[in-house]
Amino acid sequence: MWKRIDHQPKIKAGDGPQESQFRELSSAREPAMPHPRELSESQSFLVFEDISHHIKEVGAQLVKKVNAIFQLDITKDGKIILQWTIDLKNGSGDMYPGSARLPADTVFTIPEPVFMELVLGKMNPQKAFLAGKFKVSGKVLLGQKLERVFKDWAKF
Repeated sequence: MWKRIDHQPKIKAGDGPQESQFRELSSAREPAMPHPRELSESQSFLVFEDISHHIKEVGAQLVKKVNAIFQLDITKDGKIILQWTIDLKNGSGDMYPGSARLPADTVFTIPEPVFMELVLGKMNPQKAFLAGKFKVSGKVLLGQKLERVFKDWAKF
């Protein structure tokens, strides 16, 4: 019923790549995360470091008010360049690089320039979300509590 019209040969057993080709491919891998020096020069990395210090100082109060775990995926050119977790649900609060150790209540995927405008108060988070400038998964309404955390940090 179906007729093969392209004239490429069929693959036969033993025609696969040689072992030496596997080594060549594996050595050409691109790292998933940027070099640590590139991260430390990133504006958002410096902001996260500063917010982390703030959370260490007032985390216990924030845990009582917020009671949530947030994961922030910061993107550049569509790829995640930074990933931070803000745990304001357990203990006296914590903020650390990487994905959430416990399931995150809310995950934000935000381009770096948009993130910087949000934390510096230059952009309204609700309007930015409704305009599709960043994505939220999980409990979307908890984003308002995270906004308060950023505002407290900005006053600090």
